Amino acid sequence: MDTNCGNWLRSSSKKESWRTTLLLAYQSLGVVYGDLSISPLYVYKSTFAEDISHSETNEEIFGVLSFVFWTLTLVPLFKYVFVVLRADDNGEGGTFALYSLLCRHAKVSLLPNRQVADESLSTYKLEGPPEITNSSWLKTKLEKHKCLHTALLILVLLGTCMVIGDGVLTPAISVFSAVSGLELSMSKEHHQYAVVPITCVILVCLFALQHYGTHRVGMFFAPVVLVWLICISALGLYNIIHWNPQVYQALSPSYMYKFLKKTKKGGWMSLGGILLCITGSEAMFADLGHFSYTAIQIAFSFLVYPALILAYMGQAAYLSKHHQMETSYHVGFYVSVPESVRWPVLVIAILASVVGSQAIISGTFSIINQSQSLGCFPRVKVVHTSDKVHGQIYIPEINWMLMVLCLAVAVGFRNTKHLGNASGLAVMTVMLVTTCLTSLVIVLCWHKPPILALAFLLFFGSIEALYFSASLYKFLDGAWLPILLALILMTIMFVWHYATIKKYEFDLHNKVSLEWLLALGPSLGIARVPGIGLVYTDLTSGIPANFSRFVTNLPAFHRVLIFVCVKSVPVPFVPRSERYLVGRVGPPTHRSYRCIVRYGYRDVHQDVHSFETELVDRLADFIRFDWSRTHHNSSPSFQDVISHSAESTSECRLTVIGAVAFSGPPAYEMEETVEPASVSVGFETVESMTDVIEMEQTGLQRRVRFAIDNESERDERFETDVQLREELEDLLAAQQAGSAFILGHSYMKAKQGSSIFKRAAIDVGYNFLSKNCRGPDVVLRVPPVSTLEVGMVYIV
Repeated sequence: MDTNCGNWLRSSSKKESWRTTLLLAYQSLGVVYGDLSISPLYVYKSTFAEDISHSETNEEIFGVLSFVFWTLTLVPLFKYVFVVLRADDNGEGGTFALYSLLCRHAKVSLLPNRQVADESLSTYKLEGPPEITNSSWLKTKLEKHKCLHTALLILVLLGTCMVIGDGVLTPAISVFSAVSGLELSMSKEHHQYAVVPITCVILVCLFALQHYGTHRVGMFFAPVVLVWLICISALGLYNIIHWNPQVYQALSPSYMYKFLKKTKKGGWMSLGGILLCITGSEAMFADLGHFSYTAIQIAFSFLVYPALILAYMGQAAYLSKHHQMETSYHVGFYVSVPESVRWPVLVIAILASVVGSQAIISGTFSIINQSQSLGCFPRVKVVHTSDKVHGQIYIPEINWMLMVLCLAVAVGFRNTKHLGNASGLAVMTVMLVTTCLTSLVIVLCWHKPPILALAFLLFFGSIEALYFSASLYKFLDGAWLPILLALILMTIMFVWHYATIKKYEFDLHNKVSLEWLLALGPSLGIARVPGIGLVYTDLTSGIPANFSRFVTNLPAFHRVLIFVCVKSVPVPFVPRSERYLVGRVGPPTHRSYRCIVRYGYRDVHQDVHSFETELVDRLADFIRFDWSRTHHNSSPSFQDVISHSAESTSECRLTVIGAVAFSGPPAYEMEETVEPASVSVGFETVESMTDVIEMEQTGLQRRVRFAIDNESERDERFETDVQLREELEDLLAAQQAGSAFILGHSYMKAKQGSSIFKRAAIDVGYNFLSKNCRGPDVVLRVPPVSTLEVGMVYIV
C-alpha cells in the first residue's frame, strides 16, 4: 500500500513537472521566438536582391533553400540548443552570463572590488574543485596578462553593443517587411507612400506603450506567435503539395556546392541575406533565465524548427515554378500566399512582427541594466514594471533613443535589402562573440580538453565567419550602420568603465584612517546630531575621502553613521538573505557601522523606502547578534578573533545578516529556526568561532544554538542587556529623527603629463557623460529632499 502510494506521488510530481515545462515552452513562444519566427518575411527577398538571378534550372533557389536548412540546423539547433544553452549562469543566459562565469573561474575582471566574502554566496557556484581549475594553463595565462583582461572585456562589450544595435534594426526590418505586404494590394505609386508612414506609426505606438511593461500584454504574445507558426506551416505544406512536391531534394548539401559554383561571387554576397534566417537565435540563450533549458529545447525542436523549415520549403516550391525575377517584388513572402487568405496573413504577420520587436526591445533594456550594474554604462533610470515578474524593466531615455533611431533607419533605408545587410552583420557579430566566450567556458568552467573547445570554435566559428565576411562586404549597402553604432556605444562604455576604475583607485588611495574617525569629538568642535547618516561609497573598507571633506566643511555628523557600499558581484542574483554584509566601524559606543549591499547583474535595486527600512532592520539584527556573540565568548582573545580588517584592527569583521529577527541576547540555551543561509559569521576565520555558534543542517533549515557556559555570568549578561537595549534605542531614535543620504558629487581631471587619449577620455568623455546622465541619487533611488552632496575633484 505504501509502495503504491509512493509510486503515485512520484508519477503525480512527474506529471506536474511536465505540465509546468510544457506551459513554459508555450510561454517562450512569445518572448523567445518572436524575432526568429518572422524571418521568412524577408530572407528570400534579401537574398535575391540584385546579387543573383533566378534561372529555369532552379539551382539558385534550391541552393538557397539548402543553405537555409543547414544553417538553421547547425547554428540554432546544434550550437545553441545542445551546447550554448548548457553554459548557463545559475539558470541565466546571455553575453554577461558567460562573462560572469569566466570572472568567477578566473581572475579576469577589471573591477577591483572583489571580496573573499562574495565567494560564499549560494549563487557563486564553481563547476569543479579548485585544484582542477588551477591546473589550467589557459587560466594561468589569462590571469597573468592584464591586456587579456581588457581584450576579453572589449569582446564582451562588442557583443553587447551589437545586441543594442540589433534592438534598433530588428523592429524596423520586422515591421517594414510585414507592412510591405500591402504592395500586392496597392499600385506602386500608392505603395511607396503608404508603407513607410504605416511602419513609422506602428513603431511609435510600440515604443509609446513600453512604459506599461510587457507583463500587461505578455499573455497575448504566445498565442500570436503560435498562430503565426501554424499559419506559415500550413502555407508551406500547401505550396509544397500544390507547386513542387520534389522540393525536399534541395535539403541535400550538394545543392550548396552547386549554388556557389554557379553564382560565384554573387552567391557568396547573397549569404548576407541567407543568414537572416537565424536572426533571433541569440534570444534562446539571452532569455534562458525567464524559462528553462528543457522548455526552450522542446519549443524549438518540436514546433519552431519544423514550422520554419516548412515555411522556407513552401516558398522555395512556389518560386521554383515562378521564374519572373524582374524585381525583388516577386520573391517576397506574400507572393507565395494565396490571394484568398492574403489579408488575414498580413494582419497576423504585422502582429507577429510587433511581438518580435517587443522581445528585442525588452532584451535591450535588460542588457543595458546589466552593463550599468558592472560599471560599463552611464547611469540611467531603471523602472521595474512588474511587482510579480522579476526582471521586467523599462528605461525611459533608452526607449526614446531607440524609437528615434528606429524611425530614422526605417525612413532612411526604405528597403529590405539595406535593412537586411545591417541586421545581418549585427546578428552574426553577436554569434561570433558567443562562440568565442563559450569556447573559453568549455575549458575554464567545464574543464574539458582544450582540443574540444578548439574544435567547437573552428567548426561554428568558420560557419559564422563565412556569413560575417559576406555581410561585411556590403559595408556601403547598409552594413556600416551597426558598425557605427557599435563604435559609438563601445567608446561610451569603455570610457565610462575606465573612468570608474580610476575613480575607485583614487578613493582607495585617499581613504582616511579609522583612527581619524574615532578621534572626532567635542574636543575638536565636532557635534553629533540626531538621525541616521548614510554615507554612500564604493569602498568596501576604510573611511572615504568625501566623508572627511564633509566633516571639514560642516563639523557635525549624525548620531548613527552607516557607511553604505552598493556593489555588484559576478552572479545573476543575490538572495535577499545573503544581500547584506554588516559590521562595526569602531567600538559599539561610537554607533558607526559598515554595510555592503550586494546585487547581481540581473537584480533590480529596491526603492529607497523599502531599502532604508530593510537596512535598519538588518542593522538591528546585527546588533542583537553581535552582542549575543560577544557575551558568549568573554575570553581576553575574543576581540582578536572577531576583529578582521585589511586596514585596522578597530574595524570588526563583516557578517552576513539575512531575513531573521533576534529576540535579544539569550539568557539560556535556546534553539531558533531561521531561513537557510540567513546568518553566518565571518569568512576567513569561521573555524575559530565554532565554540560560540554551532550551525547544524537540518533538511532545508539551520538551527542556531546559543550555549551558556556558566551561571555565574548573569551579572555580565545583565550589563550586556543594558548596552544592547541602549544601542537599539539609539538606532530607533535615530530612525525616527530622519535619515540623510551623503553622496559624492565627483569631477574628474587627468593628471598633468597624461597622454592625449587619457585626457580625452577623462576630461572630455567622462565629464560630458556624467553631466548628461542620471545622477547617483536617481540610480540609488535616494529622495532629493534628504540628499547631501559632497563635491570632490578626482585627479587621476
